[in-house]
Amino acid sequence: MPKMRCDHCGLTYDEELLLKDTAFTPPKNFCCKGCQGIFHLLSSEGLSSFYDKKGRTSLEPPKTSGGDLERFDMDGFKEKYVKEKDGFCEVSLIISGIHCAACVWLNEKILHKMEGVIEASISQANNKAKILWDPETTSLSHIIEAIRSIGYNAFPYDPKIQESQANAARREYYSRLVFGIFAVMNIMWIAIAQYYGYFFGIEKNVKQVLTFAEFLLATPTLFFTGSIFFRGAYYGLKNGFVTMDLLIASGSSLTYIYSVYVMLSGIGEPYFDSVTMIVTFVFAGKFLEVLMRKKAVDTLDTISSMLPSEVLVIKDGEKEYVNVENVQIGDLIELRASEKVVIDGVCESGEGSFDESSLSGESIPVLKIKGDKITSGTVCLDSVLTYRACLRAQDSTVSKIATLLEDAMSKKPHIEQLANKISRKFSSTILFIAFITLLCWWYNTDFNQALIVAISVIVIACPCALGLATPVSTLVGLGVGAKKGVLFKESIFLEAMAKCDVLALDKTGTITLGKPEVVKVEKYDDFDISLLFSLVKSSLHPVSIGVAKYLEKEPVKELKLENVKTLEAKGVEAMYGKTRLLGGNARLMKEFGFECEEGEATDFWFAADGALKARFTLKDMPRKDAKETISKIKSMGIEVVMLTGDNARAAKDTAQLVGIESYHHSLLPQDKADFIENLKKSGKKVVMAGDGINDTLALAKSDIALSLGSGTDIAVGVSDVVLMNDSLKALGLAFELSRKTYRTVKQNIAFSILYNATTIPLAAAGFVMPLIAALSMSFSSLVVVANALRIKLKGRK
Repeated sequence: MPKMRCDHCGLTYDEELLLKDTAFTPPKNFCCKGCQGIFHLLSSEGLSSFYDKKGRTSLEPPKTSGGDLERFDMDGFKEKYVKEKDGFCEVSLIISGIHCAACVWLNEKILHKMEGVIEASISQANNKAKILWDPETTSLSHIIEAIRSIGYNAFPYDPKIQESQANAARREYYSRLVFGIFAVMNIMWIAIAQYYGYFFGIEKNVKQVLTFAEFLLATPTLFFTGSIFFRGAYYGLKNGFVTMDLLIASGSSLTYIYSVYVMLSGIGEPYFDSVTMIVTFVFAGKFLEVLMRKKAVDTLDTISSMLPSEVLVIKDGEKEYVNVENVQIGDLIELRASEKVVIDGVCESGEGSFDESSLSGESIPVLKIKGDKITSGTVCLDSVLTYRACLRAQDSTVSKIATLLEDAMSKKPHIEQLANKISRKFSSTILFIAFITLLCWWYNTDFNQALIVAISVIVIACPCALGLATPVSTLVGLGVGAKKGVLFKESIFLEAMAKCDVLALDKTGTITLGKPEVVKVEKYDDFDISLLFSLVKSSLHPVSIGVAKYLEKEPVKELKLENVKTLEAKGVEAMYGKTRLLGGNARLMKEFGFECEEGEATDFWFAADGALKARFTLKDMPRKDAKETISKIKSMGIEVVMLTGDNARAAKDTAQLVGIESYHHSLLPQDKADFIENLKKSGKKVVMAGDGINDTLALAKSDIALSLGSGTDIAVGVSDVVLMNDSLKALGLAFELSRKTYRTVKQNIAFSILYNATTIPLAAAGFVMPLIAALSMSFSSLVVVANALRIKLKGRK
């Protein structure tokens, strides 16, 4: 049977085993679908020249067997790592082997080209990929196979596994760095002797011995410590990209090759010391960068890994530890002192103090008694109690927070996308500048000097600083926000909120506590109190809830009402037998022909049998920190306006109490949405903060929708930013954090551009030696990351 080569990998197989692809002329032969797919991709992207460069060289065979890939499609794997989302499947993976923005781009490009992949986004800061695909069209094993086919690998994201892998990577980096430092320390002594001999004379045989000693130290440093740069450069070139790794690998290799030539010929001066120091210093910068980036993104891992895997469940009087994934809604759970809550529920018996600082940022313990909600992620401090599960583990508060953070970290802000586009072109431009520099200097001086100057240009340029400018800053911002109880659902909302100049606030439940209390009652006629109680119990509006709580002080029973209708921003209507029941504001009563006037506070009117029966006056006090927070936001140059469906008097009183000059009252949900729309048409960028169903239209219309975690599920669902606690201080922090993060991003990008615009001309002019260039390049990356970590210091303050 004749043998033939696969047109992608170059491995030889029997002709009958190869796949013949007639889409090309002449037809191409492939050993597998993976090779066929990558060949099509490279051809469509105009990268077919890769095969000309590869020549007859064979690529590595597949890294893993089909059995390894099959595990990604097993039910157990899917249950643990794969989530269902709108009929599609979603998974979080860690992509190993990513070194720069070009690696991220290539992997995203491969995934987006796959049939059935809906969305794929990779964070360069932590190499974490979020992939959404159609299970009817492709499978996770095929996705992993595609990633491996271009020289990378993928593992399921698990905080504990990720931590062990991160530790292993740190150990590998550390061992390579230690060797590099050892070589630098020894080669420096040799270099001192070399320089002494250069100025004061040295015997030729002694110089040759010293040069050979430098060669022995530089060689393993370049190919062991610096292997990461060669690997990154190889995969970049293989897929048609010029990366930062290529700059370092080419600069150090050219210096090494030239020094070997000098050592063998005896003509010129060797630069083995520069080779060793360039590789070691740049590698040290990369090692520190890895450590600092890990600090920047450790919030999600902390949240995800801080919970125990089992809880103590009480069934039929027996206690047993059950895996959290197997706990069902309604199960009774025993919680002991110092234990963390894994599953949300309601306290059944006992009482205790809970530390909710991990969710709300507030350090003061909160007392929980029977009937109170127990939230996952909190810690029971001082007692034993039982509570009944009301959510599954995967739907718990802490799981939702982790999911929101994962989503946020996987989405790239617009400014980051721009920076990545620039950095992808950066390395090619630098190589071109270095080549022109080489020619110019060679023309005016000797080749030795020209090569050293060109190497300095290659080494001093730093696309990493530009590539890291945005992702590290946004991830730090997201992490600080999560610790302080401010959740940005996507990192792009940090950027968008920083640009907003108007804050529109709902009154009830946002500025105020949302728990109005009855302060005055006027009865006009006798009526069955149970009728009113049943009517207000059918509504979730805070005013109705306040009236219901007041009525519960007396013996009442809930009756079955018919045709219950909630009338937006007005009240509620229902029938009890042949009796029409009406409850709501003065506007509703006037629509039904009743004469009533608006009071100075919030009024709830009750009518039955065609007559007014009672009037309840309620007051909803502002949150204790509302005035201070609003004053702080206004000091940032942000216009604050209050929108409410309440009457003019109640709106005015609340606005005056919290220091808001601009307010609009008696608004229907559509009126609020129209107001937001008009603001946007006038060129304003609007943040809308609300907590109720009646705010959802306005939230949807705004540039940034913000809600309190205590708000309705619908309001939280449409929001871009969620405040996990009931304190408005978090609202001020959200503005402060978004602006600080965006300002840091702009500082980092400005520094990166200024650094390269300054240092590259200096290097091209011959003012910077390769050693100093290597130090400068590492320093620039560290400055960017360190500046991003300053956001954490701001968060602590």
